[in-house]
Amino acid sequence: MKLAFTRRLKAALLVGALAIASLMVWSGMQNKDSTLEIRASRQGGSIPDGFYVWHHLDANGIRFKSITPLNNTLLVTFDSSAQSEAAKEVLNRTLPQGYVIAQQDADKDALAWLSILRPDHNHLG
Repeated sequence: MKLAFTRRLKAALLVGALAIASLMVWSGMQNKDSTLEIRASRQGGSIPDGFYVWHHLDANGIRFKSITPLNNTLLVTFDSSAQSEAAKEVLNRTLPQGYVIAQQDADKDALAWLSILRPDHNHLG
């Protein structure tokens, strides 16, 4: 009787642990941030002022999560790709010539993990 109880307890703990792990993985996959990368089109050019970008996005009712300068680029993060697309249109109209506005791939981290975890036997060498 005691052996059956411990088996059921172990099985219940295993199912609970799997459920918690799957919830954690699922919640991590729900992060659908979208990022615009703004950089100078010419080498040595400066990035636009973050306040200037903020002002134009706010004036057009576009909400964003953050504006961060990083390695001669200005990264603007949004909650959705729709916000990012709207911001790209606004910034293409309002920023002076000489800037490149590119959509940053939000799935880079996921693709990197998949390439590490996926067994790939096609490597030479």
